[in-house]
Amino acid sequence: MASATGLTASARFLRGRVRTGFVRSRNSLVPALQMTACAVGAYAFAEYVLGHTGPLFAATSSLIALGFSRDPRLRRVVEVGLGCTIGIVVGDLLLHWLGAGIWQAAVVLLFSILLARFLDSGTIFTTQLGLQSLLVVLLPAPAGGPFTRSIDAVVGGVFALAVTFLIPKDPRREPRNDVKKLLHELAEVLRECSSALTHSDSTQAWHALIRGRNCQPLVDAMRQTLRSSGEVATLAPAYRRYRDELDRLAQSVDFIDLALRNSRVFARRLTSAINHAALSDEATENIAEVLQETAAAIDELGLGLAEVHDGVRRAHLRTARVELSETAGRLHPRLLDVQRLEGETVVMLFRPLMVDLLEAAGMDPNEARDILPAL
Repeated sequence: MASATGLTASARFLRGRVRTGFVRSRNSLVPALQMTACAVGAYAFAEYVLGHTGPLFAATSSLIALGFSRDPRLRRVVEVGLGCTIGIVVGDLLLHWLGAGIWQAAVVLLFSILLARFLDSGTIFTTQLGLQSLLVVLLPAPAGGPFTRSIDAVVGGVFALAVTFLIPKDPRREPRNDVKKLLHELAEVLRECSSALTHSDSTQAWHALIRGRNCQPLVDAMRQTLRSSGEVATLAPAYRRYRDELDRLAQSVDFIDLALRNSRVFARRLTSAINHAALSDEATENIAEVLQETAAAIDELGLGLAEVHDGVRRAHLRTARVELSETAGRLHPRLLDVQRLEGETVVMLFRPLMVDLLEAAGMDPNEARDILPAL
């Protein structure tokens, strides 16, 4: 019986992995075609036009520059080109002073990696600098001199930038998807807090805190996506009109980040309030209702920030502002039947979170603060 159960679970796991793999491959088809054409084109140009023999770095640098990374593409191109060039210079100098050999290669590689980390924090830059200096020591220079590889890297980078200019993807798509996921997680954190209050379960409130902490990598990834998208919108003429929209989205993400941080502080304090029974039944019901209403407004905010059509987006954001404003107007301990000091602290910690959400929805900071009941 246990063996059959294990086989069933394994089969289910494999089916899930296969489905996920097919979806990932399907979504990557267009970028994969672009990367293939770019790599082959860069290699052919370096070989047939420039006359380089086996210009592998033209192909590899274009693949690195395009890639599936969220890092800005222009930065990757610069890292590849500079890392390749500096690595060759360092390798040649150390080869002249130390000679060739295994221990010399180890010294060159260690020095190159430390130099790269001193100059810049980029992973690609470090890899390219170290790799090139190592190749200079271990392998004979290609026909045309050691800097042929550097020229090949520049060719690959130029081809990658050409693809970015000529066949750019909509720079708003990934940030929209990311912000929707981010706001969904924030809404779920508040729903878990509401459920924890309703069931007087401090463990569930602590789980909400952990979930809020786990959102930080999503915020960091979205900032990377926005930088990359802003670069595409700046470089590609077809998408320059979207720069203002991306700037507004970046501002909203700043406020969402603050709201997430405040949600973690709130969940931590809520855990203590539940443990100490600091809220009456009426206060518990009222605060749980406020949390549910705020989560619903966050869902509306997510729909607005992720919406493609401008008119629909404005309608969702307007609805989110109205719902958040109505909920914010209740955030006073007396209005929520909160009596004890620890319960009042819970309400007070929720007020700045609400201001952050109103600002994320496009409201003026002073207006957002004025909506809160005077203390």
